[in-house]
Amino acid sequence: MKKLIIWDFDGVIADTEKLWVENRLYFLRRDYGIDWDFNQAYKYLGGISERDKNRNLKNLGLEIKDNFWIDANNRDYETLEQVVLTPDIDKIFELKEFEQCIATGGILERTMRKIKQTKVDKYFDMKHIFTADMVAHGKPEPDLFLLAAEKMGYNHENAIVVEDSTVGVMAAQRAGIKVIAFVKYNTPEVKVMVEDLHPDFMVDDMRETKKILLDFYHDFA
Repeated sequence: MKKLIIWDFDGVIADTEKLWVENRLYFLRRDYGIDWDFNQAYKYLGGISERDKNRNLKNLGLEIKDNFWIDANNRDYETLEQVVLTPDIDKIFELKEFEQCIATGGILERTMRKIKQTKVDKYFDMKHIFTADMVAHGKPEPDLFLLAAEKMGYNHENAIVVEDSTVGVMAAQRAGIKVIAFVKYNTPEVKVMVEDLHPDFMVDDMRETKKILLDFYHDFA
């Protein structure tokens, strides 16, 4: 029987999470005089949907105008040209022991552009892609991973999540699904934050991730 891999996109399939945070931080500095460093920005903007980013900023007392999100998204599309696939991840996509899907905090339109840019659309069709605009509550709530597992037809014991962010690890844990924390692209400070959540596994190389996944398959086959 096959098992299910649920992939986050940003910071896992490609090193995009850092780009999105830096893009928003650029406009926060320029338009609102916010002098955060990257780790402060990541705390409020990392690994979550635009809806939740906006909520976090409002909770800090910042009234963010619509043009902020328009400018940030336009800058995202410009920086998409820099995005490349994480080394050795394609070897995992080709494994026959697993069904695989993507469950990301991004919205569907932008996710499809990222998927085409990295050429992983040959592995994932629309039935295998789940985005934050499909659920009421984004990460760190478990809704997105629960939706992905349900639609793919797998129970929690036969699924495993690959995530990079603190909110993503928390979402997997709340869903009762094992989680591999892939921290290759995280800053040292964020790595500590992820480690403090005690994920089931913590790695920075897709070759090691592949080994863990195959062990998971054989242990529960």
